[in-house]
Amino acid sequence: MAQREPSEEYLRQRGPLRGLKILEVEGIGGAPFAAMLLADLGADVLRIERPVADPAAVGGTDPGPALGRGRQGTLRLDLKSLAGRETMLGLIRRADGLIEAFRPGVAERLGFGPDVACALNPALVYGRLTGWGRQGPLARAAGHDINYIGLSGLLGATGRPDSPPSPPLAIAGDMAGGGMLLAVGMLAAFHERATSGMGQVVDAAMLHGSALLATAFWGFHQDGHWAGGRGCNLTDGGAPFYDSYFCADGRMIAVGALEPKFFGALCRGLGIPDAPERQQPEHWPDLRTELTAIFASRPQEHWVALFEGTDACVTPVLDFDSAPAHPQNREITFTTVEGRIMPKAGPDFSRTPAVARARHLEPSVQVLRQWGLAEEIPAGGSDQTAHQPKDDG
Repeated sequence: MAQREPSEEYLRQRGPLRGLKILEVEGIGGAPFAAMLLADLGADVLRIERPVADPAAVGGTDPGPALGRGRQGTLRLDLKSLAGRETMLGLIRRADGLIEAFRPGVAERLGFGPDVACALNPALVYGRLTGWGRQGPLARAAGHDINYIGLSGLLGATGRPDSPPSPPLAIAGDMAGGGMLLAVGMLAAFHERATSGMGQVVDAAMLHGSALLATAFWGFHQDGHWAGGRGCNLTDGGAPFYDSYFCADGRMIAVGALEPKFFGALCRGLGIPDAPERQQPEHWPDLRTELTAIFASRPQEHWVALFEGTDACVTPVLDFDSAPAHPQNREITFTTVEGRIMPKAGPDFSRTPAVARARHLEPSVQVLRQWGLAEEIPAGGSDQTAHQPKDDG
């Protein structure tokens, strides 16, 4: 009997990565973000954690319900034990992809580095994420997002000229430059595997990734269109028509009227002259003083209403409490998973949507069987409780 094609409803429920099995080895920041992206897109992600008393404690690796969403479960293995390592290798044989974010050499010492893993499973896409990369004088040094973006030049281009730069929420290095770049690389490797049948190692570094995010601005700088200091260029807060301002109620408004037609709409709304020369740098100080006084004269609500429906590029500055309530965000940006508000999965697909699903803290018997494990592994699995995968021949 011919096998039936999956139904449209099945495809809609699973996402475009349905059927891909990913092992996520415990980590923080960018690595669980990459795993979350793949899980949102429909991959079956099984997270591997050390058997510790409280992974959610300070310094622990529990990503929480938002960043940890979509996981099939968390399997606790002592990777330094023989039984835990053999279970890990058995899972690697059955995986399509693996994500780890250890410092260089750690996965090798634990016995499942790329040489071992890819020999066991030549089709494996082995995703690695580091801060500094695997070569160079800092390769084995500790670091965090602020250090990586500081060295790449990104942090130094951010903020006001008269104060130190403020770290942008550990996004540019950890999440975008690290986790998202790793996910993109793994997706490319999965695509190539469809032709070659072979996996490969995908190695992403947050230092490199954060510089990559600023490629356009490196181009501006090389072409002489970007000043050396921060806070004195078009999109770094230097231009008064691309900045944020306090309103009379203490809230803020964001202005992004870069192009002349948008600048004209801004000026008409505020009732001030829209002469093109006002956009030239020599006029920026006077224009900033004027805009600061005008926006401070009315509450945020007034300015939102005034510019609604115009092309002045004026919007409210919202925080985590108020952003989900905005009508546009309710339409496309946020979702609720088990009572928690969080950004929805993306991007949008016409047939196989990405979906933000709740995480499972322990894998079900069905999940363990799917991965070829002989029986359920109790919580806190260790050398005594890490059961071996079935021999599938």
